[in-house]
Amino acid sequence: MSLLREKFSEVSRSLVPVVTLVLLLALTLVEVETDILVRFIAGSALLLVGLSIFLLGVDLAMNPIGENMATELATSKTAYKVAGLSFLLGFLVTVAEPDLLILGNQVEAASGKSISAMMMVYMVSMGVGVMISFGTFRLLSSRSYPVFMALAYGVIFVLAILVSEEFLAIAFDASGATTGALTTPFVLALTAGLSRIKGGKTAEEDSFGMVGVMSAGPILAVMLMSILTGQEHIQGEAELFLPDTGVLGPILHELPKVFMESLIALLPLSALFFIMNLAKFKVQKRELGRIIKGLLYTLLGLAIFLTGVYSGFMDMGQIIGRGIAEHHNWLLPILGFVMGMIVVLVEPAVHVLGQQIQDATGGRIPVKLIRITLSIGVGLAIAGSMLRIMIPEVKLWFFLLPGFAMAILLSFFSDPVFVGIAYDAGGVASGPMTATFVLAFAQGAAAMTPGANVLVDGFGVIAMVAMTPVLAIMILGAVFQRKILKGSKEEHAMLEEPAVTIQTGAALGYDCMMAVLNRGLSQEALDVARDAGAGGATIIHGRGSGGHDMKFLSFEMLKEKEIVVWLIDDRISGTIAKTLHEKLDLGGEGGGKVFLVPALAMGLKAPGKAAEMLRPEPAEGSVPPGENSAPA
Repeated sequence: MSLLREKFSEVSRSLVPVVTLVLLLALTLVEVETDILVRFIAGSALLLVGLSIFLLGVDLAMNPIGENMATELATSKTAYKVAGLSFLLGFLVTVAEPDLLILGNQVEAASGKSISAMMMVYMVSMGVGVMISFGTFRLLSSRSYPVFMALAYGVIFVLAILVSEEFLAIAFDASGATTGALTTPFVLALTAGLSRIKGGKTAEEDSFGMVGVMSAGPILAVMLMSILTGQEHIQGEAELFLPDTGVLGPILHELPKVFMESLIALLPLSALFFIMNLAKFKVQKRELGRIIKGLLYTLLGLAIFLTGVYSGFMDMGQIIGRGIAEHHNWLLPILGFVMGMIVVLVEPAVHVLGQQIQDATGGRIPVKLIRITLSIGVGLAIAGSMLRIMIPEVKLWFFLLPGFAMAILLSFFSDPVFVGIAYDAGGVASGPMTATFVLAFAQGAAAMTPGANVLVDGFGVIAMVAMTPVLAIMILGAVFQRKILKGSKEEHAMLEEPAVTIQTGAALGYDCMMAVLNRGLSQEALDVARDAGAGGATIIHGRGSGGHDMKFLSFEMLKEKEIVVWLIDDRISGTIAKTLHEKLDLGGEGGGKVFLVPALAMGLKAPGKAAEMLRPEPAEGSVPPGENSAPA
């Protein structure tokens, strides 16, 4: 139950500020009927409960399913199997994504059913499946991520010339809606599993980026749907917006229909897992029970969440958007900026993203800076969307194409870890609040603004929200990379010294071998040393928490480095050190160096004392060292 309370707290922090803002607007600037207001409150409560249960189910079921599937992919010996399974996983998990289901229904309503919701869902899911297949091959073959994304978006930019404005807006919105509450954690678990099994010096940067790869699929799919069908413009009139009356009636009407939709969406992925479990995984009964329970939670939560969205939450978004556009048009950009700030500042996933970046930079880029940067960026993105509605001459591509083009260019100058994180970050900001309330608000505003087109101007807001984090974090990554390249004099001096340093001194029979390595190389170093005759080791990560410096054996540890320490028989220590240097190409592409010091000179009197003695000590004001060291 503690995990459920945690999810409830996360969702409430995202939902309550939005609900509060809406209620203030409904009680001051926009006239809202009482039954609609009460149903909005009831829908918000259903959304809160449903999304909390849904996220609990994702943690219990989707993450372990993703990890098991990653193992199967990484150990597959044929390209056909990797391609087929990757496509199937991407397709099935996207079909069940709630944000995409919501977008599909909105496109169907806005197009007068000329584009059906299910056709939208299936086309987008196929695009995701194809891109995840390509992304898996890229990861397993260690191809350049910036080059891969540059090629993908190069194709997108070419296709963008050939499609109409409405298809362009819907295509990029589909990309943002796809990276939602179900697909993002599943794909992150899949990617983490693949990078862990693959290993190597790029393991850390390989842990990110698949969500970014996946998000290119929906854009390509929707654009190709327009080109291949010859449908340049969406034919059909938007359905007349008539909010339901009553409170319980709309809720009871939606629940059975939504439950069946949720069951149909989740059933294929669940069936695939159980079939593969019987044939391959052989998950233990206890773990299997947790997964089954998680799937039931996911189904129940999804049904309750969507019921709340369709029965009251989105109706209120439309009404508020219409009311503000009709009577207080000048407020649209201001409200858009405020909503963007709120959505990001209170989004728990943004804090998680910020923590990842803080850890990757050794605290040089703190969580607070990430959250402020993203909140301002997303606020400006939604404000820009409102300006598009107010000024039809301002087109969506004015923002998207230069923004993504700049992000692609910066990817070649950013820290490699940042590139993957940046592309993944789009899915963090474009969460449930954006796909539900913000999009409905934009469509309502477009419907009541003279000269605006709901299909052109009412869509594109999710795309704007998804683009901003990519660009913002890529800029931060480029700045951070510049700092690394400049470096300190001490860092340059250390790297210019010979890669293997042997310090003479009193002999004891054991040498202490220390390898100062670039991030992500420690596991490879352990394997090489073990094959050469070394035993166990201690790994010290230079990236502390909170930006505090760490000290090891009285010298400062570089935040971008890892140190691996062995106690080795002095008769073979020199050979092992040279082998390590050659195999890891230290001093070349591998970077780093190896030290050999007599154990006695370091105060180590026996190998058994190493684990106790070889611990980093915190600098003044730092965190406890135990939090930054881990035995091999």
